[in-house]
Amino acid sequence: MTVHFIGAGPGAADLVTLRGRDLIASSPVCLYAGSLVPVALLDHCPPGARIVNTAPLSLDDIVAEIAAAHQAGHDVARLHSGDLSIWSAMGEQLRRIRALGIPVSVTPGVPAFAAAAATLEAELTLPGLAQSVVLTRTSGRASAMPPGETLAAFAATGATLAIHLSIHRLAGIAAELIASHGTDCPVAVVWRASWPDQCVVRATLGTVAEAAQNGPDRTALILVGRVLDPQDFAESSLYAPDYDRRFRPQSAGSRFAGDDA
Repeated sequence: MTVHFIGAGPGAADLVTLRGRDLIASSPVCLYAGSLVPVALLDHCPPGARIVNTAPLSLDDIVAEIAAAHQAGHDVARLHSGDLSIWSAMGEQLRRIRALGIPVSVTPGVPAFAAAAATLEAELTLPGLAQSVVLTRTSGRASAMPPGETLAAFAATGATLAIHLSIHRLAGIAAELIASHGTDCPVAVVWRASWPDQCVVRATLGTVAEAAQNGPDRTALILVGRVLDPQDFAESSLYAPDYDRRFRPQSAGSRFAGDDA
């Protein structure tokens, strides 16, 4: 028996990996975060599967469901939205489950920031503008931010910012970032990326609070950075005709010549 933690993707039911789909189909028990995981994914569950919405459950309740499945010898598909590596609450479940000696596996999923970037048809790392993406959030009731992890500190790097779980603080975030980025810095707010009812607002730090004031108050991602509206950026060397590389050596004297590895 194994508990399979599966990243269920950002919303669209077909944005789940083949491995995740097959694990759902082979597990007699499915625990899913009903507030964020699309119900259509449950169509992959086998006939007669025990399907439990964990949205109203406590951690103790969830672990009890897993322990019962373990006793019965039933694999569990544990579905979380997006990818499990960030803000999934997987860590605390793993700690409890491992203490009980129950085997686990982890299958990654499409994260919300990637789905939002796809919606915007944007590359978040453009040469000369940004080569890093900071995935962050602001303090909330469920989890406080460590003292050193501030928006000001991240903004100072010039990296593209992907700010999660913070739409309720949009006006304050914009005001805080204007000091480092200026009022004209592009911003995009994407609600429910990849869902049928997704919504997008494009603005600047100076205008986004007003532009998004009538948007939903949850399930949104705030993206900030010059890459969202690039006026000019360099091309990478990767495809430059004179770039000497393993798969395209430029001369017989190239250090890559004859290297088929």
